[in-house]
Amino acid sequence: MTPYRVAPDAPCLSDLLSLIRDSFAYMDARIDPPSSMHRLTVADLSRHASDGEIWAIGDPVLACVILTDKPDALYLGKMAVAQAARGQGMSRRLVDIAEERARDKGLSALELQTRVELVENHATFARLGFVEVGRTAHAGYDRPTSITMRKTLAG
Repeated sequence: MTPYRVAPDAPCLSDLLSLIRDSFAYMDARIDPPSSMHRLTVADLSRHASDGEIWAIGDPVLACVILTDKPDALYLGKMAVAQAARGQGMSRRLVDIAEERARDKGLSALELQTRVELVENHATFARLGFVEVGRTAHAGYDRPTSITMRKTLAG
């Protein structure tokens, strides 16, 4: 399956929202505070597709990632892979696209955040070349709630 960039008016935006919600649902019992995906709407995804980029794989959508420019890196947000499609290299393909887009924009790194509690995500992102570069706390928390991970791009 060929990855594609999602347009702001794409009919698949509601499918993307469902994929993100389904893929992130397991976190509800594990993370505090709750995921921001609970506030995410189709209109938000349309704005992300317009102001940044959303890349997806499959029809119906099996995997996606939201890319947002930062001053020194391309930020990967809401990466999601359908349960039935896990283990097929879709996350790696999305990271490869992000690397290509970052280079096209003159950026030398990728960045993402994952919750402290989701140790399996830390391991997945480490296998994809990301390393921990910091920890942050959500507003109102006196302990770290998120880990920032970064991948420096060669060349």
